[in-house]
Parts: sequence; C-alpha cells; structure tokens
Amino acid sequence: MTTATEERYVVTRTIPASPANVFAVLADPTRHKDTEPGDWVRDAVDAAPITHVGQMFAVNMYLDLAGGHYVMHNLVTEFDQDRTIAWLPGRLDESGEHSPGGWWWRYDLTPNGDDTDVTMTYDWSDTSQEFRDSVGVPVFEPDFIEQSLASLERTVA
Repeated sequence: MTTATEERYVVTRTIPASPANVFAVLADPTRHKDTEPGDWVRDAVDAAPITHVGQMFAVNMYLDLAGGHYVMHNLVTEFDQDRTIAWLPGRLDESGEHSPGGWWWRYDLTPNGDDTDVTMTYDWSDTSQEFRDSVGVPVFEPDFIEQSLASLERTVA
C-alpha cells in the first residue's frame, strides 16, 4: 500500500522475516546499498552498526542531479530496537556540524505472524526552496519506495 501527499510517501510491505532480521539490515550501514533498487547509495563510510538516537552514520552516494559522488551524513532521530529506526540526511558544514537537507527516512516494523509489516516513510517537507529549485523534490516517484522495500525483502531473505 502506498500513500502519497505533496510532501511525503508512505509505503507498507509485508516481508517474510522477523522484525529482528529486518531491523538488523536497517541498522547496518554497510547493508543500505542493498536496500535500494538502483546504485544511488554506494558503500558505508563507517561500518559501525546503528545503536542509538543521536548517532551519525555516513554513506557514499552518487546522483547526477547532486553533482555526482558525495557523502551523506545521517543523524539518527529515532531508534527503538526491532521496531523503529529513522534518520535525517545532511552534510557536515565547515565546523563539522550536521546540516540537514530537509528530508528524512523512517522505518516502522510491526510483527505480523511470522512476517513483518514494514512501513517506510520518506518526508521532504522541510527541504529548502533553494534545493527544490536546483535539484527538485521528490527526486523519485513512489514506485522507487516500493522497489526499495522489495530490495529490503530480497536482502533480508
């Protein structure tokens, strides 16, 4: 099921795996490249697992619209083991402070028998007008999110 608004996509998919197995992939930055349908996310800069709110993890990315190769620094905003994980992507400014891009990702996991209902939210409501004018948001259609959950399912299986 996909819900789209002017500022957010929300997609739910039932994945034949336990919440712990799904969460283990989402909390491992080295596996993020396996959870999207293309090659936008490359490899993790730091392989340490995500364990708490306030943690920062970085991944190498590639997008023509963003100028090619870049590093995305993700600030973990929600962490409830085997239930919820969310992060706010951004870059580090000159002083090393996290400067968010204005969009965020969230995964909510709900047990469903032996399976897990995974709800993925992509929200770009705080994206600056400058970014909207130069790159555009959203940078992909809802089917990208659906395909991303299919990639997560293949990765967990």
